[in-house]
Amino acid sequence: MDSSLFDYHLPDERIAQEPAAVRDASRLLVVHRTERRIEHRRFSDLPDYLGEGDSLFRNNARVLPARLFAQRPTGGAAECLLLRPASNEGLEWWTLLRPGKKLPVGSTFSREGYFSATVLEKNDEAEYRVRFDLTNYYSSVASLADELGKMPLPPYIAREKSDARDDADKERYQTIYASSEKSVAAAAPTAGLHFTPQIVEKLTQQGATFHDLALHVGMGTFKPLQTEKIEDHQIHREIYEISEATQSALRADSCRRKVCVGTTSVRSVEDYLAKSDVIVSGSFVSEAAIFIYPPRRFLGVDALITNFHQPNSTLLCLVSAFLDPKGMDGINWLKEIYAEAIEREYRFLSYGDAMLIL
Repeated sequence: MDSSLFDYHLPDERIAQEPAAVRDASRLLVVHRTERRIEHRRFSDLPDYLGEGDSLFRNNARVLPARLFAQRPTGGAAECLLLRPASNEGLEWWTLLRPGKKLPVGSTFSREGYFSATVLEKNDEAEYRVRFDLTNYYSSVASLADELGKMPLPPYIAREKSDARDDADKERYQTIYASSEKSVAAAAPTAGLHFTPQIVEKLTQQGATFHDLALHVGMGTFKPLQTEKIEDHQIHREIYEISEATQSALRADSCRRKVCVGTTSVRSVEDYLAKSDVIVSGSFVSEAAIFIYPPRRFLGVDALITNFHQPNSTLLCLVSAFLDPKGMDGINWLKEIYAEAIEREYRFLSYGDAMLIL
């Protein structure tokens, strides 16, 4: 399949630079697949569509404020983006470094009074393994990042090194249900950013249930399609964890619909159900390397809440497949939906509006 099928023109002015003033004030484009029609609503209207018997599966991974600024011994600036721990003790991390050419293996950078760091290794993905030496005040690199770090917003959201919106980003580029025990994400599961405690409460009162899983969202989520043929693209890999209770909910026959909040939840659910036909005691932990594109039979997703995605992205492939699991029509239909959303001035990408696909 030609990867150019997943390209479209996204005007710069449609890329949201800030979230809606209130989380659930964002717009909601509702897609009815069987009737092939759409509605234009607000996210606060979500309880009009979901309720009794629906099971919502959401990614409770927490975004670490992973951008750390420091200095090289020469006095030049250094920037370190934490990706994932490289050791059990938590003092070694795989990172991205700037300027990489001036931070070779063996070099150091630091922030006086807080930490010093040594570059130990560089891998084929241009990631650097770094060891941190912390002052006694910090128990871990994660606790250091929580205090000093800046949110790792996507590159299409413009921010200065020191920006007046930094504190707001720390709150709004995080779901309300993110778990402090799951500070494992380098990017937010953005479909969940629209939820408020009031919406969760109302859906629960209406008989819906919420079930958590954790996918360690990596920077690979922003990697565009880079091959002429879809089948040749190497999808990124991400670790996920699904508790025993959530596994049971996924296998329950009693629910009306299984609703995934975001593409990260879809990746976790579909990878798990493809790999295991039993409920694993404790938690099921694996690495998702699943690439979903049309046509695709979904094993555990009946409805999807998602944002509007970048051109030439694997996420467009996934959403197209969900629009028409049995064929290829979802590709052109998604382009038609996006064209109408652009015309109606919907806000796109991470801080943008949402879609509900039923």
